[in-house]
Amino acid sequence: MTYAIAEAAHRSGLSIDTLRYYERISLIDPPARDSGGRRVYTDEDLGWLLFLTKLRTTGMPIKLMREYARLRHLGESSVAARKQILEEHRADVRARIEELRSCVEVLDYKIDNYDRIVSGADPAEPGETTWKLAHSAS
Repeated sequence: MTYAIAEAAHRSGLSIDTLRYYERISLIDPPARDSGGRRVYTDEDLGWLLFLTKLRTTGMPIKLMREYARLRHLGESSVAARKQILEEHRADVRARIEELRSCVEVLDYKIDNYDRIVSGADPAEPGETTWKLAHSAS
């Protein structure tokens, strides 16, 4: 199955400009063209775009995505290098998730404290408990 650029943009969740940009910086291969010279994307192209979107969503820099895309063209000889990129990125993502969990704990504490204040109960000690909670993972 093939898709015009507007449909590929819609299905991938990316804008037409982003698709063109990704092509320009070699993140995606130039798509095939129809008889009118218009870009035509395949299901395989959409799968690659979905993967790139996940990498961007998890914070992978474009530079590293470009390196991964370059290695992808080398085929099986680059599997170890691609795997290493993904393993290192996964470690970074997991570290950020833990940092965000710590931030959510602080937010939960503050919200619970405001609930206590709104309900007329005594608020928790200001400052110290928040600091302890924020630094408990350290």
